[in-house]
Amino acid sequence: MADTLDRSAAPAANLRPFYQRFSAAELKEALRRMYLIRRFEEGAEDAYTRGLIHGTMHLSIGQEASAVGSCMDLRKSDYITSTHRGHGHCIAKGADPKLMFAEFFGKEEGYCRGRGGSMHIADVEGGNLGANGIVAGGIPIAVGAALAIKQQKRDDVALCFFGDGASNEGAFHEALNMAAIWKLPVIFVCENNKYGMSVSTERSMAVAHVADRAASYNMPGQVVDGNRIEDVSEAVMAATARARRGEGPSLIECKTYRIRGHSKSDRNRYRTREEIEEWQARDPIGHFETELVAHGLLRDGEIAAIRAAAEGEIAEAIEFARNGTDPDPREGTRDVYTTLGAA
Repeated sequence: MADTLDRSAAPAANLRPFYQRFSAAELKEALRRMYLIRRFEEGAEDAYTRGLIHGTMHLSIGQEASAVGSCMDLRKSDYITSTHRGHGHCIAKGADPKLMFAEFFGKEEGYCRGRGGSMHIADVEGGNLGANGIVAGGIPIAVGAALAIKQQKRDDVALCFFGDGASNEGAFHEALNMAAIWKLPVIFVCENNKYGMSVSTERSMAVAHVADRAASYNMPGQVVDGNRIEDVSEAVMAATARARRGEGPSLIECKTYRIRGHSKSDRNRYRTREEIEEWQARDPIGHFETELVAHGLLRDGEIAAIRAAAEGEIAEAIEFARNGTDPDPREGTRDVYTTLGAA
């Protein structure tokens, strides 16, 4: 790789696999995408407040490391499936914020021509099979995609994002069981942000960790700090390598936190201010900045430049969306279809 890490001050053997696997340019790009996610979510929140976007949305501020870290080792031909809190996953897989905001604004230029909105953005060309408004809805879709990969004898993988609440749905258990039986190349990534809507995992789960459930399906299960991108990425790298070798699925649980409420209608009455502030102090972007500086990969001036570039890109994306093309009401049934059975 062209822009490699200078290891003159530290032998390669002493570096984490994360810093051996990725070049300096790739690590800076990861930080840029984390900033882009943060600014996208803040921009979406501001547009909603000003009445430019209608309907609700689910923001992932604070969860940037799990999204970007999970996608760093993926190819364009690999698939992901997402959740109702999926803006970060979309950007982490390489989506264009302009087309995402156009989708938010209900414009023809959007990824789904304005029909999908916040909870159903898909970028099939980029390997994103879509966000999903149904809790656990993306899990069986990922298993189906992984089955297709195996039948086509490809060495690609499907990575499935889901939340802690989804692990209590039947689809989770059915999908993991089938993936394990058929040794499908799928990685299940649980973003455990402590709350299924307003209910704490301490009240909704009989086990301490979602990853504990992996043993029931004879697959590896691992808990990682979801706010540390290197921890997430290293776990996913191991799981994708295993899947590409034909050894089957893995379950990774990223312990993380959403700083905002469940959705825009959430008044946050079930969490204390102290808890939120404690997690804000564990900000994944700040942690990654510190690590890059410590490894001699980033200077303070570069941090400011990355931030400014992300802010500029989001501002341009919102302006692009505001000037987009409104759908023609006469085409309201376009792309709506049904399958008729035999008479």
